[in-house]
Amino acid sequence: MSKKALITGLTGQDGSYLAELLLVKGYQVFGLVRRSSTSNLERITHLSGDIQIVAGDLLDQSSLMDVIAESQPDEIYNLASQSYVPLSWTQPALTAEYTALGVSRLLESIRRCKPDAKFYQASSSEVFGQPDESPQTERTAFRPRNPYGVAKAYAHWMSVNYRQKYKLYTSCGITYTHESPRRGIEFVFRKITHAAAQIKLGLANELKLGNLEARRDWCYAKDAVYAMWLMLQQDQPNDYIIASGETHSVKELVECAFNCVSLNWQDYVSVDPAFYRPDEPVQLVGCIDKIKTDIGWQPQHSFEQMVELMVDYDLKKLSNSVI
Repeated sequence: MSKKALITGLTGQDGSYLAELLLVKGYQVFGLVRRSSTSNLERITHLSGDIQIVAGDLLDQSSLMDVIAESQPDEIYNLASQSYVPLSWTQPALTAEYTALGVSRLLESIRRCKPDAKFYQASSSEVFGQPDESPQTERTAFRPRNPYGVAKAYAHWMSVNYRQKYKLYTSCGITYTHESPRRGIEFVFRKITHAAAQIKLGLANELKLGNLEARRDWCYAKDAVYAMWLMLQQDQPNDYIIASGETHSVKELVECAFNCVSLNWQDYVSVDPAFYRPDEPVQLVGCIDKIKTDIGWQPQHSFEQMVELMVDYDLKKLSNSVI
């Protein structure tokens, strides 16, 4: 009999890739979508006949209990949240409702309706904020510096507490920035690969960015999603950092992206202080020794491969839209 999985945040980058992975592995997949949602379903259109969409909302515990009671999932992956950091400053209460309290409602629903389900909570490197050490490990102190990071820290520790108090199987993946062609253009990695493709095709002539020296730990979303699945296949729940284990600067990213289209980035890129991120975190880079040792996961795509495949995707997509 096939396993059943429930995914929140199905329409997002990670949710769509996770659904694909689980379907390949023979799962029956349920995707939680808000009844009133006007979300872009573009990322999951190709899966519409293979997954079951169920109506529910992280703001409404009774809807979560109904969904879990009816679908009886073996695994639950909570990937839903308000995940755009700048927006968390303008909508801090809404961010807390979905990203923090939504997890409390979900955990309580699991406890009441399906306590033997395995639960994955998408934690985030933003919980570290400005860390005391670099690279960060699973033992690094949480010092979040924005409302999104604060909300994720709450969700993380609630998951741990439900594991300890109620013996639920809850595992948190502290994911660092992960990218793919399904990433929104408002995020800097995709903003850069998309702009390089636009400029190559003559659809734009400049790209404005903030701090070119800012460094990030970037990995590929498909690799990160595989780690999430692998975590729930273990006998015992645990928390792991999901990252590349290395950093690259925005400048390196720009240079690599423009090299992919045989252009000199310095001819097109300018620095605009308006794009500087407030409270720029210091060296956020994840140590992946624990996840490598415990469950044998490590990234399969290099930084350069990731940039190249995303630029290629944007070139093809933009070329098709021009025709």
